[in-house]
Amino acid sequence: MIQASNVTYRVGKKALFEEVNIKFTEGNCYGLIGANGAGKSTFLKILSGALETTNGEIIITPGQRLSVLEQDHFKYDDNVVMDVVIMGNQRLYDIMKEKDAIYAKEDFTDEDGIRASELEAEFAEMDGWDAETNAAVLLNGLGIDTEYHYSQMSDLNGSQKVKVLLAKALFGNPDILLLDEPTNHLDLDAIAWLEDFLIDFDNTVIVVSHDRYFLNKVCTQIADIDYGKIQLYAGNYDFWYESSQLLIKQMKEANKKKEEKIKELQEFISRFSANASKSKQATSRKRALEKIELEDIRPSSRKYPYIDFRPDREIGNEVLSVEGLSKTVNGVKVLDNISFILNHDDKVAFVGGNELAKTTLFRILMGEIEPDEGSFKWGITTSQAYFPKDFNDEFDNELTIAEWLSGYSPVDDITYVRGFLGRMLFAGEDGVKKVKVLSGGEKVRCLLSKMMISGANVLLLDEPTNHLDMESITALNNGLIKFRGVELFSCHDHQFVETTANRIMEILPDGSLIDKITTYDEYLASDEMARKRTQVYTAEAEDESGEE
Repeated sequence: MIQASNVTYRVGKKALFEEVNIKFTEGNCYGLIGANGAGKSTFLKILSGALETTNGEIIITPGQRLSVLEQDHFKYDDNVVMDVVIMGNQRLYDIMKEKDAIYAKEDFTDEDGIRASELEAEFAEMDGWDAETNAAVLLNGLGIDTEYHYSQMSDLNGSQKVKVLLAKALFGNPDILLLDEPTNHLDLDAIAWLEDFLIDFDNTVIVVSHDRYFLNKVCTQIADIDYGKIQLYAGNYDFWYESSQLLIKQMKEANKKKEEKIKELQEFISRFSANASKSKQATSRKRALEKIELEDIRPSSRKYPYIDFRPDREIGNEVLSVEGLSKTVNGVKVLDNISFILNHDDKVAFVGGNELAKTTLFRILMGEIEPDEGSFKWGITTSQAYFPKDFNDEFDNELTIAEWLSGYSPVDDITYVRGFLGRMLFAGEDGVKKVKVLSGGEKVRCLLSKMMISGANVLLLDEPTNHLDMESITALNNGLIKFRGVELFSCHDHQFVETTANRIMEILPDGSLIDKITTYDEYLASDEMARKRTQVYTAEAEDESGEE
């Protein structure tokens, strides 16, 4: 059990949390949600002890071990992957190192023998002999192949490091598990594995995530942060949303009835307060009026951008033809003879773990790089807008937000441009902020403004939900569902993919393509898809081991 008791946390004079009282108990997975800036990550740091409260205290059941998903991807670059995972149980790791140091001594003493015996007993009690096996299960489940288990962390790419840090947090069956955006940078297979792990996990989990499908799958309760308070709701994310909306509706209806009663009493008092025969009744009505209290309905601090992609021209039947595209990047063939034809109502989700292949294909289709072989052709009625996965160079300048977006506007009118910025929650003075100082989420909203203002009828989006809060993801999801054009996108948000796409493409590790006109859930359940993927991954493993 972990509990916040009368916790207040101030930044300067501003109270981010005010007298918060909440208890997180064993056997539950809590989804910690709230608007951008509400303090979700800050509250996790308070629970973990990384930040001290201004007032109040955090209480943890004595003897329970707390584990946190770390965010510094370079912290363990000098360590071996397997060691980093086992560090998730620091006491066990310390025992292993002390044992190794004792056994490495040339002048082994009786005292060393006694100490080694004590350590061996504690090591066995902590299931130390299975530590590496248990760590390997976590790593393999998250998609870190066995060949990397004893590599240096510095040899891994960013996505792999994230998975190792997640395995570290999960290692050793912690009593309390704090996860801040655990699905970021995970492929859909790894997310599905993590969902199953947390569903079977018997201890206390508190997770911050912008993935609605993930929260719906794993959470038993939702902890909603709004205006410095935290309210618990039983159930998953969808249940919270329905419950919170219903509560507001009920409060408004109750207030409406009270307002009608107040008006009725006021009219009676006004009519009969001077009438001697009715004076007692008027006085009684005054007392009744004084007792009526309207519910204090505070609007949520959440803000939803308005995302609406409106194509300037209707798209024709000929959209895109791709024939035999191949591309090798850093000696690896990421695209191998890729061919497909897009139809005028296609909304294509590119899924699977081959991130580089998806980005490479998008860059080829946008003319940023050339294929090694093959060709593609856009239809003459098409116009494209592109959201790149790596967009930092776009904002490496001294322009203000308004100046930056004006450079892409077909209309030379600052009022027109500010209208698009306003829809994306850049109001008033925000327009004069320099783009180079914007947060990741603000840069994404700028890029989406650029795509909206373009009037394109084909949208290409490479991981657009990264850096966005829940409200912006929901708005983008709804905007793409409504869009009357063609979409090609990659995204790790299961609900986003399932509700938006009508066609699924997966580029496998060997560069080949699976192309199915289906929903995402139907695709995942497809026997054909599973068979093809298994064949490719098995062939890869055999190639690596040297087997025929």
